[in-house]
Amino acid sequence: MLSGVADTMRASSWRRQMAQFVQMLHVIAMALAVWKGLGIVTNSESPVVVVLSGSMEPAFHRGDLLFLTMGSKPIEVGEITVYSVPGTEIPIVHRVTETRPNPKKKHGQLLLTKGDNNHGDDIMLYKGPRWIRDDQIVGRVQGYVDMSLTVTDSFPMLAT
Repeated sequence: MLSGVADTMRASSWRRQMAQFVQMLHVIAMALAVWKGLGIVTNSESPVVVVLSGSMEPAFHRGDLLFLTMGSKPIEVGEITVYSVPGTEIPIVHRVTETRPNPKKKHGQLLLTKGDNNHGDDIMLYKGPRWIRDDQIVGRVQGYVDMSLTVTDSFPMLAT
C-alpha cells in the first residue's frame, strides 16, 4: 500500500516538474518575442540598454534604463546616442557634439561624441579613427527610466 502511494507521489512530482519546466520555457519564449518585437518596432538591434557608468551624469545615472530607436533622419548635434566601438563588447552612451558628412559613404555621417560628465571628447575611445561612423550607432535615446528612484523607493535608507 505504501509503495503505491510513493509511486503516485513520484509520478505526480515528475509531472509537476515537467509542467513547471514547460511554463519556464513559455516565459523565456515570450520574453524573447517581446525583445525581438521591440527591436523590429524601434529598428534597433538593442531597444533597451542599461547605463553602466557615470559619464552621462547628471542626465543619466548608473543603472538607468534607456529606450532606443533608430530613425532614418541624420543624427543631429545634441542627440544622445548609443554606439559600439569595434573590439569592445559594451556599447557607449554619449552625446553627439559634432557631425560631418562621411566622404566614403553617400548620405553617411561621421560623428564626434562626448559624455556630459567627461572633460574631453571621445576620440580616445574610438581606438584609431578620429570620428565614429553612423553605422556604429546602436540607437538614439528616446526615453529612460531613472532606476535610482526605484532603488531609493524600495530602500529609503539609501535616499540620504
